[in-house]
Amino acid sequence: MLAEKASEISTRMNTGLSTIAASERSALADIELFKDFDPAALGQIEQACRYRRFSAQEQIIDRDAASSDVFFIIRGHARVVAYSVSGREITFADLRAGDYFGEIAAIDGQPRSAGVMAVEDSVLLSLPRRQFLNMLEDYPQVAMRVMRRLALIVRNATERIMDLSTLAANNRVQAELLRQARSDKTLRNIAVIEPIPIHSDIASRVSTTRETVARVLNELARKGILERTRTALVIRDVPRLQDMVQEVRG
Repeated sequence: MLAEKASEISTRMNTGLSTIAASERSALADIELFKDFDPAALGQIEQACRYRRFSAQEQIIDRDAASSDVFFIIRGHARVVAYSVSGREITFADLRAGDYFGEIAAIDGQPRSAGVMAVEDSVLLSLPRRQFLNMLEDYPQVAMRVMRRLALIVRNATERIMDLSTLAANNRVQAELLRQARSDKTLRNIAVIEPIPIHSDIASRVSTTRETVARVLNELARKGILERTRTALVIRDVPRLQDMVQEVRG
C-alpha cells in the first residue's frame, strides 16, 4: 500500500515537472530572427547567451570596438549611432524588442561599424561570435534571414547616401518620413509613425537642424499630408508624400 502511494506521488510530481518544463518559453522566442524556430534548439541557443541590462543613455557597444557578440533585444529600445569629429550624433536606426544587432562584426571579424546606445532601460541577450556562426551553419533558414536583413541594410544605406548627396535639407526630411512610414503597417494610404519622433532624432538621421524638421512638418500638416496626435505622426496621404519625394529624386 505504501509502495503504491509513493509511486502515485512520484508520478504526480513527474507529471507536474513535465508540465512546468513544457510551459517554459525561451526569451528568444519573440526575436524576429527565430520566428517559427524549434523550441528545443532555441533553448540551447539561449543557454549559450548572457543576460545583459543597460540603463537609459548607456553605451552598449562602441564604434571601432573589437567585440563581436550579437545582441538580441528582449525588452527596451536601442539606437545605432555614430559621432562626427565635432561630436555631432548621426542616427542610423532605432531598434526595439524583437530586434537584434552586432551581426556584421560577428560575420567579418572586423571592429564595430557603429555604436549602439540604450535609449531606455533595456534587457538584452548577448551571444558569442563562435556560437552565432555555428548557428548560421546549423540552421540555413536563420542564415537566410540574416542575409535578407543585410541586403535591406545595404539598400537603405544606398538610398540615404543618394539623398544626402542630391537632395536639399527639406526634401531629405520628407524622404526620412517616407522611410519611417514604409516601416509601419499601412492602412490603405495611411501610415502611423509611433512613438512620435523627436525633431532632433529626425535631424540627426538626415544631417540637418531641428528648425528645418519643424518647418517641414508644419508645411506637410498645412497641406493635409501629415497630422500630429499626442503620441504619433499620422501620414494621411502616403502616395502624395511618395510623389513629392520621387519628384525631387528624379
